[in-house]
Amino acid sequence: MGLTGLAIYKNLPKKNCNECGVPTCLAFAMALAAGKASLDACPYVSDEAREALDAASAPPIKLVKVGTGDKEVELGDETELFRHDKTFFHPTGVGFYVDDNAADLDAKIDEIADLQFDRVGQHYTVNFVAVKNTSGDAATFAAAAEKAAAKMAVILMADDAAAQSAALDKIAAEKPLVYAATEANYEAMVEVAKKYEVPLAVYAEGLEALDALVEKIVALGYKELVLDPGSRETAQVIADMTQIRRLAVKKRHRPFGYPTIAFTSEEDPLEEELQAVAYTAKYASIVVMKDMSKARVIGLLSWRQNVFTDPQKPVAVVPNLYEIGAVTPDSPVYVTTSFSLSYYSVEGEVEASRIPSYIIAIDTDGTSVLTAWAAGKFGGEHIAAAIKEYDLESKVNHKKIVIPGFVAVIAAKLKEESGWEVIVGPKEASGISGFAKANFA
Repeated sequence: MGLTGLAIYKNLPKKNCNECGVPTCLAFAMALAAGKASLDACPYVSDEAREALDAASAPPIKLVKVGTGDKEVELGDETELFRHDKTFFHPTGVGFYVDDNAADLDAKIDEIADLQFDRVGQHYTVNFVAVKNTSGDAATFAAAAEKAAAKMAVILMADDAAAQSAALDKIAAEKPLVYAATEANYEAMVEVAKKYEVPLAVYAEGLEALDALVEKIVALGYKELVLDPGSRETAQVIADMTQIRRLAVKKRHRPFGYPTIAFTSEEDPLEEELQAVAYTAKYASIVVMKDMSKARVIGLLSWRQNVFTDPQKPVAVVPNLYEIGAVTPDSPVYVTTSFSLSYYSVEGEVEASRIPSYIIAIDTDGTSVLTAWAAGKFGGEHIAAAIKEYDLESKVNHKKIVIPGFVAVIAAKLKEESGWEVIVGPKEASGISGFAKANFA
């Protein structure tokens, strides 16, 4: 929700000097509104106008960073209420609890760090270890935090400012999230967050109380915040998260213009997974869970990936000729589209056949076989051009190519354009393994 060109123009010097490279201040304002120019290009804009424009054009939800280096997680900086309006930018960070005095603390941290998966060419990981000060001892809490920070970004969960300070003495450089400032302790927690320059979670039960508490913390000069509106009832959390996002994006209500955090409360693992899925869909910037089973986590991370994929840009592989296994001149050649799900479905089944093969991924702008064919992006002429581009005739001693069964209609055109023998393969990728063994073993 950036400013309009006219709103920007009101704050410009109106000299029409052309020193910014644009003929008039109005044209420069329009370029700023479209994101095609920088305010720094104007040598005459006043400090007051710059401050006003910077504040007004800031994203409705502040960008907050937790962790450092390859463990850094960016939260917030969102501009939309609905994904299809543009896109969501920063995927929900997923974390898991550990007690600081757990007998198997090291094993639990390793288990969380090992929750990594590869699916359709995407690498999925979890992001946080949430260390709880269950022991009540500052030294124990600090030692556990140090172990966790070696592996992941950390959420420090302690109500006591002294315990937080003890942990931050060890890991402040890793930029953990301090959880949490409450009505009872917010002044001490703000002092800690300021001293160590780390982000601070703010907890209050209900939106009115949260609004008031954020105002108090901002008045103390701290704005690196993450919001927790309280209730662990699923429906209430969803309602609160939605209202926070709506007020931030639509109304520019500044006390709610920060990332959010939600904690699962269900004991049943499946119910907890569904709860986490709901929070991911409804605007939680961080979700913290208990159950670490891979079967649950992969479902959540797959859902997260779908929610935070740009709806205008399908996930695609690089169009290319791919070698699956130790190919030889006798290896069969399959063709599919650059849509990731299509390509990796074919690749998985070709690997399962244990027959080394080539796969051509045709550039279809990331669309699937039938969609690409219907759009005129996956036809005989496209495949024939790819055969030439990748010099396939120099790689195999035959001229046979397998096309998806759903587009058998393109076989004649492909044969005409390429001179190759066209074999119509299975309609579904799941049939490739049996097809390969029957035809190429």
